[in-house]
Amino acid sequence: MESSMEQIISAVIGTLIAILVLKPVAINIGLVDKPNARKLHTGSIPLIGGIAIYLGLCLSLFIGSAPFDHESYLFIVASGLMVLIGVVDDKRDLSVRTRIVGQMLAASIMIFGADQQIENLGDLIAVGDLNLGWLAVPFTYVAVLGAINAYNMVDGIDGLIGGVTLTTMLGLAVLFYLSGQNQAAMFAMTFALVLLPYLAYNLRAHCDRNKKIFMGDAGSMFIGLSVIWLLAMGSQGKHSPQAFKAVTALWLVAIPLIDMAGVMVRRIKKGQSPFKPDRDHLHHIFMRAGFSSREALVIITLLSLFIAFIGITLDYNQAPEWLSLTAFLALFLAYLKLQNNIWRAVKAVRKAEALQRCLKLRRIRHRRALR
Repeated sequence: MESSMEQIISAVIGTLIAILVLKPVAINIGLVDKPNARKLHTGSIPLIGGIAIYLGLCLSLFIGSAPFDHESYLFIVASGLMVLIGVVDDKRDLSVRTRIVGQMLAASIMIFGADQQIENLGDLIAVGDLNLGWLAVPFTYVAVLGAINAYNMVDGIDGLIGGVTLTTMLGLAVLFYLSGQNQAAMFAMTFALVLLPYLAYNLRAHCDRNKKIFMGDAGSMFIGLSVIWLLAMGSQGKHSPQAFKAVTALWLVAIPLIDMAGVMVRRIKKGQSPFKPDRDHLHHIFMRAGFSSREALVIITLLSLFIAFIGITLDYNQAPEWLSLTAFLALFLAYLKLQNNIWRAVKAVRKAEALQRCLKLRRIRHRRALR
């Protein structure tokens, strides 16, 4: 326990030190996010959150109580590749093709180097386990690309990628711990806690831009790869006992996954490219309804935590996998329904707010009249 605490503390302190050291470097070399039509922040903000988190986690792996194994080394290499490509993208704005090639290389290290593939989807249709066979490799590639880009898309307002990643990693830590895989549980918990220094700086007020930082593509791609790596490791049980069912993974990444899939479906229906940027993400929906960005952050993070709790509860109580999948699909369809009727929902919320203000004003007038 003492060595575990030392691992966590060193990772958090390492992340904090990396932030302090990297901020002036990023400003000097122009690794900053500048405001434009889609980015409404004030001033140029250093894009170093992902780099700092990566360095903090590498430190925790090097000084961990368990021996530094082959898979840990490959994880550092693959995630380091993601961070490097993300830094170049943040600086030079790489093409979609170049980013995908880099993501495929990182996925190849995971699939062929660490032998982490998604081969068994479980008993999803109540007729036995669904084994992918030769489709396992292409399916895993798609899952890696999907996870990386889902977490990239969710990084739309301050703190959001940190909040949803925090809930995912806490959920993973719980599931690994319940299955007796303490080393994996410790890594997931460490990952969750190294997000705290980033959030402390990222959630600074816009006027305090000298201290504010952003995650950057380096961070979102690194997080996406890390999440899918841990999900494959925990759900497949190739090199250790299965920690949770494959379908439970959907609940742990529900917000990024549903948000990405919903937006892409909406774009395709409009005849647009599914990768075209827009303002139809979940956080945009909340902000159109009148919530501030900070309120949207709190609501979506708590929603993510609640959904992850449902998935963990279903897994812990050995609910049938087909039932868990059906419930998740119902959640996704409900989101699509909300997204398709967003303007009605926004109008209803604003009407309710106007009615509430009117009633409050009447009560004030009534009290004044009584005086």
